[in-house]
Amino acid sequence: MAEIYAVFQYKGPASKGEETYQYIFGTWLPDSDFLLDNKPHFEIMGDQYKNEDPDSEEELWIPIKKR
Repeated sequence: MAEIYAVFQYKGPASKGEETYQYIFGTWLPDSDFLLDNKPHFEIMGDQYKNEDPDSEEELWIPIKKR
């Protein structure tokens, strides 16, 4: 079976990223057709990542599986 990830774009300072994770795990995931899968979570911080800059961007990869 192929691994499935939900990918979220986050824009803002790194210190505010927790709010996005709260939304993902507290709202999006419970309201979706998916469950959290027991696989690694990761972030991709490319050229647009600037730590505390409000224009900083990164991708949040969350492993999921069908309910």
